[in-house]
Amino acid sequence: MDVFAAGDTATGMAMDARIGGSPFNVALGLARLGQPVAFFGALSSGFLGQRLLRALQAEGIATDCAPVLDAPTTLSLVGLDTRGVPSYAFYGAGCADRLMPLSALDCVPAAARAFQFGSYAMVVEPVAATQRALVERAHRHSLIAYDPNIRLNVEPDLQVWRQALAWMVPRTHLLKVSDEDLGLLFPGVEIAALAQAWLEQGVPLVVVTRGGDGAEAWAPGVHVRAAPQPVVVVDTVGAGDTFQAALLTWLAEEGRLSPAGVRDWNAQALRAALDFAVRAAAITCGRRGADLPRRAELS
Repeated sequence: MDVFAAGDTATGMAMDARIGGSPFNVALGLARLGQPVAFFGALSSGFLGQRLLRALQAEGIATDCAPVLDAPTTLSLVGLDTRGVPSYAFYGAGCADRLMPLSALDCVPAAARAFQFGSYAMVVEPVAATQRALVERAHRHSLIAYDPNIRLNVEPDLQVWRQALAWMVPRTHLLKVSDEDLGLLFPGVEIAALAQAWLEQGVPLVVVTRGGDGAEAWAPGVHVRAAPQPVVVVDTVGAGDTFQAALLTWLAEEGRLSPAGVRDWNAQALRAALDFAVRAAAITCGRRGADLPRRAELS
């Protein structure tokens, strides 16, 4: 749950809790954009976990791979600066999302065409080991998308995040990363040089989001930029997740949602993919919290 301050009360502060979490948001975004999607993650048996479960079900997201555990729900306290840019304080030790068991792999359908991974679930145990096992099993036949989405207040050691990224790169088909995360991971290194290195290691498509400056993408022999979409920003919570959900949706609608489908690009097609994702992210930035757009809003 993303928990926002909602003003002072006579005895403290009012809090506004919104459903959230990066992989959860991407699943929500895919469902709202008309894609069949399931959520792979553990939920709490408590009232907050039940609210998350109802949200998944209301959006038509399959929950066969979402075991309910007797553990709390992670809380993310969200503070916003004057530009609506969030900072997070996580309270998640021993919470359900971190305890995803290896046995949950038995629920994953063999026919799944794509998997999205990201955020701190890739660097905290035991969920990280469970997800690595899924990547190892699936990457030869299904599209693997990865967004590091670094949260240093969950795992402060940048080397742990670098190791996770290094492990994922040769198994990833769509690597999406923010320029902010790259600045943390590789300070002073040119983004274009990083993208080229990842292409040489076998990633077919590298996408870098640049906040208010739009996005860039690299594929073998192709480099394109997408301009930002003008929007009155309320906050940027969920913007990156919206971008990723929209990018995966574009690939699905264009028949490219496969390892082979992301290996052959021209500049026109790649720019169209980025433009679609940028437009979707701008809609989320115009509303409070991770309130991702529906397909009709992008027609």
